[in-house]
Amino acid sequence: MKTKLSQFSFELPEKLISKYPSKERDESRLMVIHRDSGKVEHKVFKDVMDYFDEGDAMIMNNTKVFPARLYGKKEKTEANIEVFLLRELNKESKLWDVLVDPARKIRVGNKLYFSDKEGNDLLIAEVVDNTTSRGRTIRFFHEGTEEDFYNILDQLGNTPLPKYIDREVEPIDTERYQTVYAKEKGAVAAPTAGLHFSRELLKRLEIKGVNFAELTLHVGLGTFRSIDVEDLSKHKMDAEYFKVTDETCAVVNKAIKEHKKVCSIGTTSMRSIESAVSAHSILKPAEGWTNKFIFPPYEFNIANCMITNFHLPKSSLMIMVSAFGGAELMMDAYHQAIKEKYQFFSYGDAMLIL
Repeated sequence: MKTKLSQFSFELPEKLISKYPSKERDESRLMVIHRDSGKVEHKVFKDVMDYFDEGDAMIMNNTKVFPARLYGKKEKTEANIEVFLLRELNKESKLWDVLVDPARKIRVGNKLYFSDKEGNDLLIAEVVDNTTSRGRTIRFFHEGTEEDFYNILDQLGNTPLPKYIDREVEPIDTERYQTVYAKEKGAVAAPTAGLHFSRELLKRLEIKGVNFAELTLHVGLGTFRSIDVEDLSKHKMDAEYFKVTDETCAVVNKAIKEHKKVCSIGTTSMRSIESAVSAHSILKPAEGWTNKFIFPPYEFNIANCMITNFHLPKSSLMIMVSAFGGAELMMDAYHQAIKEKYQFFSYGDAMLIL
């Protein structure tokens, strides 16, 4: 039987889309769902402590968001343009895949200028290819070191808040649209389930004997791209770079062997581990690009619980969560979340599926 996109539709009131993070990371709300009984509990995120014990493993995505949204001007006309850096194609040539807005005004051969607040041009780029209606490939002209180039990007760029957080970027976003364990720079969106963990909560979990396993998946806009086909087997995900190390495999596989909880922190961690499964259904080291799209029915190999946020209707994220938690149970949970006025999306509340 085909799994259909329309099965994952629900009405979400605009006021439940969170525009700001909770006052403290670990004080957002937490809905706990027990798959075996269907029981639902309403907690605060720091209560997640109560559900984990010594020897359990948590898998977290240590990708780091970089300031991917640049504002510049087009040569000659000086028209304002927004450039969203998607991914670096070639370090030597400084070639990047980008989205541009307004796209209709930007053509191959155009030069784009990016200036600081004083009006000094810090970077110049040339459009070298039209990849899609909104997408382009651009080459930055820069003679300095790679470190200098990234320092300039840090100076010019803005925190790439998703468009549905409909406000200007504020100083709070630099810190809060980033996990406390972010290390590997390369994401254009945060792995949002991890935003709820404070350093204090991680320490308390560590003292309790929970083991942490880090992996990297650089979240791209493909994660948020809308699905345009009713038959989900025909949807193609954009590929994202990921890496699972030997060290991570050792922590996770020990927990599997000992029949402990193995918790995926977020959908990006889940995509990574499901892209790195051995023939014996344990985690194996892997590095490369994954375009894995998980939708019901799907048999998960590694994690037996997950933490995630509340996602957009008909999104690949909501569909994956439904594959893990059970489509009917998840739809009931989402309707409860709306009734109980949980906050949705990147800065919203969290769900623990056991």
